[in-house]
Amino acid sequence: MHPILFRIGSFEVGTYGLLLALGFFAALALAMRQGKKDALAPEALSDLSVTVLIAGVVGSKLLMIVVDLINGGTLAQVFDFATLRAGGAVHGGIILGMAAFFWRVRKWKLPMAATLDALVPAMALGQAIGRLGCFAAGCCYGTECHLPWAVTFTNPDAHVFSGTPLLQALHPVQLYTFLVELAIVGVLVLLRRRRAFPGQIAGVFFILEGLSRSILEIWRGDLDRGIWLGLPWLSTGRLTGMFFILFGIGLWWWFRRRQTAEA
Repeated sequence: MHPILFRIGSFEVGTYGLLLALGFFAALALAMRQGKKDALAPEALSDLSVTVLIAGVVGSKLLMIVVDLINGGTLAQVFDFATLRAGGAVHGGIILGMAAFFWRVRKWKLPMAATLDALVPAMALGQAIGRLGCFAAGCCYGTECHLPWAVTFTNPDAHVFSGTPLLQALHPVQLYTFLVELAIVGVLVLLRRRRAFPGQIAGVFFILEGLSRSILEIWRGDLDRGIWLGLPWLSTGRLTGMFFILFGIGLWWWFRRRQTAEA
């Protein structure tokens, strides 16, 4: 694959960063389109999206650093330039991104449920495109695979930046995630047409996101991201996936309750 899209002297343009930027603009366009259905101000959604993006990038890096330190990494290793340019831990980005979301929603006095419903399909789309960046960079790689669609990474940059195993057939778990996230986008957009109450789309997103991550962990080979409580099956990704499922159920219950109380 191609972690570095091109070089001009010592200046490098990473494929992951470019796809992350494309993912943001595609997600912003979708959020604007969904927000119009609830008459949300475009400038508010734009400000909110930029803030969430910045928080998401920072959160991804922070969770990656925390997990690396927990697993015995030194400060010199964790803050190495090659390590920090990796994609990070996506669920850390979602967690800090959500904190930034609540802050800006309060600032703009936006309706919480409707704003969440506008943004979550965009979040799934941004993640889908971002996973293509992961595939290009070689990070978030899969376990050994002997199926016809297995992929083999050969670019030394992928190993340097992300520790990607080279010359070994692996599950293209990044592409699995890309397809799953696109499917989540489709489900959310279709469900929006028959939304029973504001906030329903957000609840469904977190439930689906948590379920998909918990299942996709089966094929993740980079489990140095963390194992909890000494249980091999309880990886960082699966733990946050379980949290998302519970959070999604809580959102569904809360917004449904509010709708019933106001009826």
